[in-house]
Amino acid sequence: MNLPSERRHSISRRHFLRGAGVALGLPWLESMNAWGSTVAGQAGAAVPAAKGAPRRFAAVFMGNGVNPHHWGATNGPNGLELMKTLSPLEAVKDKLLVFKGLWNPTTVAGPGGHYPKMNVLSGLTVKQTTTDVQVGTTMDQLMALELGSRTPMPSIVLGTEGPNYGTDSGFTSIYSAYISWSSPTTPAPKEIFPQQAFDQLFDDGSQRKRDKGVLDTVLSDANALRAKVSRRDAQKLDEYFTSVREIEQRIERADLASKIETNGAGWQPSVKAPTFPRPAAGIPVDVREHLQLQLDIMVLAFQMDRTRIATMMLNNDLSQMNFGFLGNIKGGQHELSHHAGNPERLDMYQRVNEYHMELLCGTLQKMAATNEGERSLLDNSMILFCSSLWDGNAHDSRQLPVLMAGGGGGTIRGGRMLDYSKDENRKLCRLHMAVMERMGMKTQQFGDADSALTDLA
Repeated sequence: MNLPSERRHSISRRHFLRGAGVALGLPWLESMNAWGSTVAGQAGAAVPAAKGAPRRFAAVFMGNGVNPHHWGATNGPNGLELMKTLSPLEAVKDKLLVFKGLWNPTTVAGPGGHYPKMNVLSGLTVKQTTTDVQVGTTMDQLMALELGSRTPMPSIVLGTEGPNYGTDSGFTSIYSAYISWSSPTTPAPKEIFPQQAFDQLFDDGSQRKRDKGVLDTVLSDANALRAKVSRRDAQKLDEYFTSVREIEQRIERADLASKIETNGAGWQPSVKAPTFPRPAAGIPVDVREHLQLQLDIMVLAFQMDRTRIATMMLNNDLSQMNFGFLGNIKGGQHELSHHAGNPERLDMYQRVNEYHMELLCGTLQKMAATNEGERSLLDNSMILFCSSLWDGNAHDSRQLPVLMAGGGGGTIRGGRMLDYSKDENRKLCRLHMAVMERMGMKTQQFGDADSALTDLA
């Protein structure tokens, strides 16, 4: 039956379920005027589009470059044809833009291998220093500053490894641990503990120590809401709550495993002196679990509309993350990137590259399966995948491996390779300007660019 107007109005005010110290954001519902849409349909029938569904942006970073021999795509007679490294993305290639030739010109001059290239989201020169670091405010944090007041969290900054401390060629290794900078001289604090990242999504600002699951604290409110929505929405709420509970349980299991296997310390990245305080929390012993949890938390943050801007560092640059679980892979990621053309080591590096694409594909598929009315969560998002190097073995950054997935709220046409390799103005910051425009932030200049890419649609 039709929902009475006063009932729809009462639901529309409830974008969060609230409990003791918890604010649980809700997914898009046909019974809810969540983003300015109206509801006028039979329960279980087709629903008008949520025209105002928000756009989201995330930058997903992989350290240590790629194997250039197998990265890329071509535009074939039957659409986008993916090369070997990108082949795990076949299921989502219609939502994918593969860029060729984009780069940051500021990374070429001067000494240093990795560190001066860690400006993928700012495009400005990385200062050669061991003390007073400077990269430039990154595009994600500029958007968070201007647009972040629309959501409880301006942005979420995630990763799996904290900073190491050392120097090379006059650069501090701090640079290798951050892609997001809240000011030219300040990296945005990066959450590497899944439990803490997860808790951010439900914190209503009060000081609390939660001794129950998130769903337990909002159970009464959830039951009341379920009785007011359509049958389709009730089913969607059940699915959503199940996903929240499942992530909670995975975190609890990972924390328990770390305490059992490592006497409570858990697997820890090489952090000698953190630059910001972190509460004690378990980190999964299994690297796969750690990576997957952080990506799932990022998706959940978007699904809840807790934030619309995210960065996720799958690993730091110069990371020694070990991928032995892929079978017969010896050495850390950075070590493998310097394969020197050795076939065996190059094969191991290639499999690590492909594994990252598998992770990305799984995340994109989850977003594509999240309905937001007329479009999916993926259709309403822009997911940038990048590394700070092209050829990890040669420290070559004269072009960068760059992908964009998602529809940008209907403003991006996927299933294509865009070749800028012969364009004199092939600056990566032109892509960043195009993203910022789609997120509602017009700018005349960003980084080293003064015009946005215009052929994404």
